[in-house]
Amino acid sequence: MGLFEGKKGLILGVANDRSIAWAIAQEIMNQGGLCGFTHLPDRPDDERKKSHRRVFKCIDGWDNARFLVPMNVSSDDDIAAVMTTAKEEFGTIDFVLHSMAFASLDDLKCPTIQCSREGFKMAMEISAYSLLAVANAAQGIMNDPSSILAMTYFGGEKIVPGYNMMGICKAALEAAVRYAAYDLGLKGIRVNALSAGPLKTLAASAVGSKGMEAMYEHIAPLGRNITHQEVGRTGAFLLSEMSNGMTAEIMHVDAGYNSMGSPGRMLDLLPDA
Repeated sequence: MGLFEGKKGLILGVANDRSIAWAIAQEIMNQGGLCGFTHLPDRPDDERKKSHRRVFKCIDGWDNARFLVPMNVSSDDDIAAVMTTAKEEFGTIDFVLHSMAFASLDDLKCPTIQCSREGFKMAMEISAYSLLAVANAAQGIMNDPSSILAMTYFGGEKIVPGYNMMGICKAALEAAVRYAAYDLGLKGIRVNALSAGPLKTLAASAVGSKGMEAMYEHIAPLGRNITHQEVGRTGAFLLSEMSNGMTAEIMHVDAGYNSMGSPGRMLDLLPDA
């Protein structure tokens, strides 16, 4: 019997088959869980419907994937429509994976202090506030116990050059996780975040993560980087009843990198003084 046998939930934020959200969703479905998926709304002039097609390509052939609908997380009406679909399909749900963040490239590429006011507001709304909006809309159909999981990154805790404004958004997201965990705790709804090391994803390419994987290999205690499968298993654990005693936590899956206070073994690569 799989860990998610009889469990149902939402996967919000798969972009393509390299997404961390997809790695988590696969683990859930392999363990018997039923999932409803959302995708970014396609532009009216996009005849190829690229956003829909990318996610559909992932879930095609999976009986456990029960629906795929568009969602603009900046729209309360869109969020409500997704919850209505979930209620019609599942009745109640046991988990929600929130894996959504966005900032314009112009605001990401410039020094953090030069990001635009409008760009900052948009990035914060999509990357941080959206967790609160989703949690509020989902609480009425979530079981006791159930779990919400958000995706974050170490750049929300420490300065990571190149991550820039998104680091501020992730810091806000992590605070939102803790406060949502308090608000929903008495209903048996847990809220946690998973902080993954660098992986080859669309999001990583947007924030200029070139060279980060190699750096982690030299600095992290395990002497290597992580895999999509490792993050997928940990994400599934946090969404399962195996982690029922955990809430308001930020769990790192980064081969121990976040614990280092010096470059560690990377110092061996420097020339002798």
